[in-house]
Amino acid sequence: MSHITSREIRLISHPTGIPTPANFSLAQTELEPLQDGQVLVRNLYMSVDPYMRGRMNSRKSYVPPFELGQPMTGGAVGEVVESRADQFKPGDAVTSSYGWREYFIAKPQELHPVSRDLQPLSVYLAALGMTGMTAWAGLNLVDVKAGDVIFISGAAGAVGSVAGQLAKLRGCQVIGSAGSAEKIQFLLEDCGFDIAFNYKTDAVLKQLNLAAPDGIDVYFDNVGGEMLEASLSALRVNGRIISCGGISGYNAETPQPGPPNLFNMTTKRLTMKGLIVGDWLSHQGEFEQEVGGYFRAGKLKNKETVVTGIDKAVGAFIGLFDGKNIGKMIVKFD
Repeated sequence: MSHITSREIRLISHPTGIPTPANFSLAQTELEPLQDGQVLVRNLYMSVDPYMRGRMNSRKSYVPPFELGQPMTGGAVGEVVESRADQFKPGDAVTSSYGWREYFIAKPQELHPVSRDLQPLSVYLAALGMTGMTAWAGLNLVDVKAGDVIFISGAAGAVGSVAGQLAKLRGCQVIGSAGSAEKIQFLLEDCGFDIAFNYKTDAVLKQLNLAAPDGIDVYFDNVGGEMLEASLSALRVNGRIISCGGISGYNAETPQPGPPNLFNMTTKRLTMKGLIVGDWLSHQGEFEQEVGGYFRAGKLKNKETVVTGIDKAVGAFIGLFDGKNIGKMIVKFD
């Protein structure tokens, strides 16, 4: 192995409110020589995800915070350049948590082999990656079934767009909200949603009541805030809520008050379950078989917004909070 210089993104300060480029640095590092039992990987694609915003705070959450001055981590798909481990050979495609850098050295157990038969390989960060698995796990979490009316907020995002398609495959009536005419068109024409509305054009509850005058059975929450409040009003008795994310409050500098109609949880006997995809990793094989089958059969579409270059990664991440993505936001390496 010759000396390899790799560029990487480091967090250098904790953001206040929406992150800015000043919170990050693009640094160069020289990798150590490869040792026995190690694998050298060149990243091809990396994921940027809203949950990463919580890791940029100093306080602990359900995931450990990023360390200042150190390269950040996140989902990535790459190819093996050199291997001194029997499990991998040069040219193998692998996924890992070593995003935000061009090259890295890992132990075999830190890598997950994937097939090159499915293209683009970035699908393993999107519909067939952790975001797709989050959608699949959320539907299973509250037993979404045929005949359910499900409302999905942030529906044109990475998780929401897959959740809607999987719900349709289960025989549900699917309603989604998004923030632009282009995204509404995507939901209706590409993802097969029954109804989609632009939450920016009128009150959410008004539009949700028009979409589902008899109420909804399930709310897949990616947003929180006004969307959760409206859904608490629209849910039928014994309705279910999948609490997956709350992007509307990720950059809030002070805690946001809860929905004023939270007592509907009691009067309607609702069920609300929190979802962390890491709890479902033991089911990854089941997910890959089911959802991979849909993808291979052309029943599930994978939509990505691709930005090229590690120097564009920070801008791609910040763009998540301005709704710059349709489907999964992906950074492609040069």
